[in-house]
Amino acid sequence: MALLNNPNRIPESYGIRIAAGLILFFLSMKFTGLSHHPELRLLNLFVLVAGIYFALKKFKKTHEDHLNYFRALVTGVATGAIASLIFAVFLFIYMQADPSLMEAIKANEPMGRFLNPYIASFIVALEGVFSGLLVTFILINYVSTDEVNVPQG
Repeated sequence: MALLNNPNRIPESYGIRIAAGLILFFLSMKFTGLSHHPELRLLNLFVLVAGIYFALKKFKKTHEDHLNYFRALVTGVATGAIASLIFAVFLFIYMQADPSLMEAIKANEPMGRFLNPYIASFIVALEGVFSGLLVTFILINYVSTDEVNVPQG
């Protein structure tokens, strides 16, 4: 697929890869019976961190070893947002197909009685976008970016 190898489509490429990782993790937790442990959601962060890190490294590699700080910020946040939106759409479809998940959320969450698949999916997307923003801010310090104030000439 050209999308996965196009150096100008890195956020889309790595966003899809992160979403695939999140979906596989979700399904593996569901089928092993561990989906009722909300603390395991923290492991989603490792998938997000790895995906954004590799997206930033790929951008730097494909753009002649240059990575501007703000371009890194846009790339990382866009990657996280795309991954989160795809995962939220998956969860919405899954909650429509398996209403027992939504019923379990309603029964076990403090504000669960106010939730429906639309709101739950939106919350997942929003949480993922802001997690991507935070992860990107942290990772930019570990991925060397171009100096902003380098004198020209």
